[in-house]
Amino acid sequence: MDAERADLALPIPAARRLAAAFGRLGRGLADLVLPPTCLACDAHIGRDGALCALCWGAVAFIERPFCERLAIPFGYDIGPGALSAEAIADPPPFGRLRAVAVYDEISAKLVHGLKYRDRPELGRALGAMMVRAAADLAPGCELVLPVPLHPRRLWSRRFNQSALLAAAVAEGFGVAFEPTLLARIRPTRQQVRLPPGQRAENVRGAFAVPPALKPRLAGRRVVLVDDVYTTGATVKAATRALIRAGAASVDVAVFARVTGGRVVAARG
Repeated sequence: MDAERADLALPIPAARRLAAAFGRLGRGLADLVLPPTCLACDAHIGRDGALCALCWGAVAFIERPFCERLAIPFGYDIGPGALSAEAIADPPPFGRLRAVAVYDEISAKLVHGLKYRDRPELGRALGAMMVRAAADLAPGCELVLPVPLHPRRLWSRRFNQSALLAAAVAEGFGVAFEPTLLARIRPTRQQVRLPPGQRAENVRGAFAVPPALKPRLAGRRVVLVDDVYTTGATVKAATRALIRAGAASVDVAVFARVTGGRVVAARG
């Protein structure tokens, strides 16, 4: 650079401030043309990737006290480490489940928007909520991986919604994201169309860790990510495959979980 051009160069901090100012200006202009909207109802809001006040207030967030194994909300605090009757009667193969919210009309809209309505941008927003809800799973976690789709379904849907959520969780936890470590080795019927009694059979033997990838899993502590926990048949089958392949432990993070055996269909 010659002396004349060097005199015109901005110091690095000033250049960064100028670039940031231009970035804010660009975002402001974009917001004028395409104002940010609520993730659930499309009402205009102040910033991208958020819910409006009405939708936020309608979400049934799962907060303590809840079952430490299955994140089933309790009506009152019955002491630290409390377990639900379901967790005691039928302990899951995974260690702990964490969920952002009860699966109701608002959370169903968010999940269905991500899963069926070509809104993959929801993955980062919902994943950020999952990072907060599952914060106690982060210490000791070494790998985050999604419940996989069968290749045929992945081809038809074009993306795996659980992988988008898992990528955001892995980034928030600061650990490795492993989207190919677990494979769905046979096609299965969609769980939502099956009665609870048939779901476990539908996914039995559906998951496996490819032999060549087992050394990457051996002895590692895993967080498995899915969008919704209904009966748990899918994540239980996936957990068993991971444990058989050598995982030291498996915890589960989901965006929403069904409580009381009721599945809500999103409208709109």
